[in-house]
Amino acid sequence: MSKKVEHNLEAFLFVMGLAAAILSGVLDAKLALKALEEPLPITAAVLGAGLLFKFTKDLVRTGIRALVRRVPLSVFIFLVVVVLGAVSSVITAIIAALVLVEIISALSLDRRHETDLVILACFSIGLGAALTPIGEPLSTIAVSKLGQTFWYLARLLGVYIGAGMLALGVFAALYVRRHAVEVRGEAGLGVPAEPDTYRETLVRALKVYVFVMALVLLGEGFRPAIDLYVVGLPSQALYWINTVSAVLDNATLTAAEISPAMSSLQVESILLGLLVSGGMLIPGNIPNIIAAGKLKIKSREWARLGVPLGLALLAVYFVVIFVL
Repeated sequence: MSKKVEHNLEAFLFVMGLAAAILSGVLDAKLALKALEEPLPITAAVLGAGLLFKFTKDLVRTGIRALVRRVPLSVFIFLVVVVLGAVSSVITAIIAALVLVEIISALSLDRRHETDLVILACFSIGLGAALTPIGEPLSTIAVSKLGQTFWYLARLLGVYIGAGMLALGVFAALYVRRHAVEVRGEAGLGVPAEPDTYRETLVRALKVYVFVMALVLLGEGFRPAIDLYVVGLPSQALYWINTVSAVLDNATLTAAEISPAMSSLQVESILLGLLVSGGMLIPGNIPNIIAAGKLKIKSREWARLGVPLGLALLAVYFVVIFVL
């Protein structure tokens, strides 16, 4: 509803998180220290990967173009979707999205199917980044709130996420390759010529730090209400409730919903619902926002494939988890 809030989300959430922690009576020195410490690993990962990407950007671009010329298009598309999803848990979802933008610049497809490839790859990045706490804010907050170890989410969701990334890769290879039309000229998405500056790289990392710090405060502030009203809900309900992640950032919802008092199935249901729904529309996840912003993809273009694909994935996961 507010463009000012949308463009200053980190500051807004920090104020909301601080207010929630104060009103709930949980703000103390221990929570303040936790809020300062928890964002450090993912912030370091974003900054380090961002600087590495800046230094190696030309090399990456050259390698991508060489690969495009030598590998069949269907194989290349499969690798883009699966590999970016897998490595996003290490290089972070933000950097994976920036690499995706570079890949799109090396292709010569029509705009519609370059857009489809971006959407499919962002679904995969959103899933894969959740495997470690440094991949994206959602996983950072989930591990922090549950008091779990680094590989907890990989053990809990690894099979579902791995199968999802492979399925997305196969679908992308068949769908995009079959329908895409090779073009030369300006029909594709195109990429802004301006590279990231050191300042932009640093600001991006600082924004992630403030964002995660805000979510730590928000999550602890909401814990009394979550323990009272949400923990008792059935896993099936939690799964479908979180389809609102299509329009609300999934890391924020994770901070507001996850509780150590929940069962593994409840946590699994919430996170899978958030991860899949987060790919359906542009505001749902960080890689969507980055890729769509740099490639000038409109909301309607994203929703054309993102919504039906997300609903199909939600239905499949629901059957696998709750029926089979």
